[in-house]
Amino acid sequence: MAFVPNAYRYMSAGVFTIGLNHVSAPVAVRERLSLPAELVQPALSALQSSFGGAVHEAAILSTCNRTELYCAAEPEVAEHLPRWLAEFNKIEPQDVSPHLYLHDNDDAVRHAFRVASGLDSMVLGEPQILGQMKEAVRAAEGAGALGTLLHQLFQRTFSVAKEVRSQTAIGSQSVSLASAAVRLAERVFGDLKETRILFIGAGEMIELCATHFAARQPKAMVVANRTLERADQLANRFDAKSMRLADLPDQLAEFDVVVSCTASTLPILGLGMVERASRQRRRRPMVMVDLAVPRDIEPEVSRLDDVYLYSVDDLGAVVQSGTESRQSAVVQAEAIIDTRVRGYMHWLQLRKTVPMIQTMQMNAQDVQSAALDRARKALAKGDAPEAVLEQLAHSLTQKYLHGTFNALHQTEENERQQLMGWLPRLFPTRDRRRH
Repeated sequence: MAFVPNAYRYMSAGVFTIGLNHVSAPVAVRERLSLPAELVQPALSALQSSFGGAVHEAAILSTCNRTELYCAAEPEVAEHLPRWLAEFNKIEPQDVSPHLYLHDNDDAVRHAFRVASGLDSMVLGEPQILGQMKEAVRAAEGAGALGTLLHQLFQRTFSVAKEVRSQTAIGSQSVSLASAAVRLAERVFGDLKETRILFIGAGEMIELCATHFAARQPKAMVVANRTLERADQLANRFDAKSMRLADLPDQLAEFDVVVSCTASTLPILGLGMVERASRQRRRRPMVMVDLAVPRDIEPEVSRLDDVYLYSVDDLGAVVQSGTESRQSAVVQAEAIIDTRVRGYMHWLQLRKTVPMIQTMQMNAQDVQSAALDRARKALAKGDAPEAVLEQLAHSLTQKYLHGTFNALHQTEENERQQLMGWLPRLFPTRDRRRH
């Protein structure tokens, strides 16, 4: 998509956020917009080139629960962002548009603050999202896509998140996705001490899950990963074993619980593989928890009678229980966020005065240079220094007042009254009685 903006000034740029999350879109849609880490920087470059410079700054946050684009751009860009997002991901716009939200300016700032503080998470108050936002900022910096507006936004975002977590109880007693996975497995098996558990992947989420399952003292735990060295490192922490992903087809039937969360763009466990494993288990149940987006396990697996497949959205429903007790903390957090949003927007508005201030300073310097040049020439001709100084002061004073006097003489009555009201603030008067 080509986009050529109208003439614009950088300082007219606004802040926008477009994306979808676990509330606006099911996992089947989210996984189609999910961007693996290696595609984030190419996406940022494509975004800026597609809009012909009208997108000044950008960052992309992509997790299992959300894909969001933050940008500082010209106002006319906003209406074109949904189509760009769909086309970049090779999706028909009508398939994704109903699930997208678009926030601008103070709403975009508030959204960023809420996300970082855990108020917009599937798990209320969960801390992982803050680290994921910091990764998104590092990727944007690496792509050269971050500038003053978003840098300031994200620095304030991280500060707000710290303030919310330190001054409220938003994260206390939060039910994590990992503990929800344990709870779902216990619904099927009861006590987990006789179960064999397989973890696919070796990232942060799998580590959290392994920690929660290990507390139930299962019969065996095994970590499978594409890189066996990383599998060994995680397995050693929990007195578990490791295996290669290539061995999954032969060994899958041995496990009662399978928890998967990798960065694969294609399913790792297909219907055929799981169906064979289910037959080998002779109707013994198997719990499969897929925390990946895009999904690691083909959704058709849920059709099998003895397989209980749970997606990240299913775990989210379990997590929502018990959030009512933290609503007072949410109210506190929202109050903090509202205050900080106003602070950022005030800073943003002040930045829009910078071009005007720079122009005024340049004009003043021109006046000063011209007056000094005349004074030097007068001194060179031999004029008395005192007379030259008086003329210099008189000239600068007249130039200083000329624009104001001219405006007073040429404006209509209503505008003149408004100008008269501003003059004491623009030209503060001194108390002559004190001099």
